[in-house]
Amino acid sequence: MITLTDKAVKEIKRVMEDLPDATNSLLRVAVAGGGCSGFEYRLGFVELSEYSDKTHNKYEQGGLALIVEKKAELFIDGTTIDWIDELSKRGFSFENPNAVTSCGCGESFSV
Repeated sequence: MITLTDKAVKEIKRVMEDLPDATNSLLRVAVAGGGCSGFEYRLGFVELSEYSDKTHNKYEQGGLALIVEKKAELFIDGTTIDWIDELSKRGFSFENPNAVTSCGCGESFSV
């Protein structure tokens, strides 16, 4: 399971206000090859029609629908996504208990 902090939920909802059809949008958390350490986290919005219970797990948190591809969840199960808004850093952060190493910026990892 992927967990969103209250700050992350608030920021995602703020961003969704600008989507043309937010009622038909889902937040997708994904993993892609790349980055300094081998894998990168990806966040994005997809249309509800892209969701399939055969290939995705779906979660509801704070009134948000979140989907994760089942094969990606093997790498990020248990991850907490937070929103950081500080003077030196602004953006989403990922605390992944499966990561063996991660790059200095925290945007890529290896398992």
